[in-house]
Amino acid sequence: MAQQRRHSMSNEPPAPARGRPRTLTRERIAEAGMQIGLPALTFTGVASALGVSHVALYKHVPNLEELKRLVAAEIFERWQMPPLPQEGAEGGGAEGEKGESGKGSGDLEAYLLAFTHSLRDLARAYPGLAPWLIRRAAATPAMTARIDEHHAQVARAFGISKEDARQTLAMVAFHCIAVADTVCATPEAPHASAQENSADRAEIEADFERGMRALIAGALLRLGRTAAPPD
Repeated sequence: MAQQRRHSMSNEPPAPARGRPRTLTRERIAEAGMQIGLPALTFTGVASALGVSHVALYKHVPNLEELKRLVAAEIFERWQMPPLPQEGAEGGGAEGEKGESGKGSGDLEAYLLAFTHSLRDLARAYPGLAPWLIRRAAATPAMTARIDEHHAQVARAFGISKEDARQTLAMVAFHCIAVADTVCATPEAPHASAQENSADRAEIEADFERGMRALIAGALLRLGRTAAPPD
């Protein structure tokens, strides 16, 4: 009996080794929040995902609003903005058209379109992010600093004032984010077929593209520049 008992005990899996728990950081909290998503974000969900108690989480983030702000800031920090042309390089659209500064209005138009597409993809990937992108008071100091530096970079790259860059980018971003966020929040028609929903999405995409191109053309006119003619 003793031998059988020892044999049985020897076949039992060894107890897992105890190690030090991973340090809880704001970066880990933000990562867990991103996985859950802003619309469904709760203290309970994040604490459970991290395997910690509410008390431990509260030591790093005081309330749900600050938790959402932390997650939104991390999403924005990871967003890769479209690359800008080298500063000082002469631009030139398809027809080599240049503005008063010698920079190509075609280049600025192309950049604003790329900026629009990047923002649209960001809003789609992270539903619920729009308020932190649109409302300046909701942004963190780090987000505000990055936005301000982006305005300065665009101003230098395209030979416009920083205030013109701020107004132009804000105009484009505001409408792009608002429309993209609204479309993301709109469910597909449950009674429609997959083909009908697919056609509906394609039509929305085309309308979005035309609308943003028209807005960008107007923004360029405010700067004394012209957009390329539509295809």
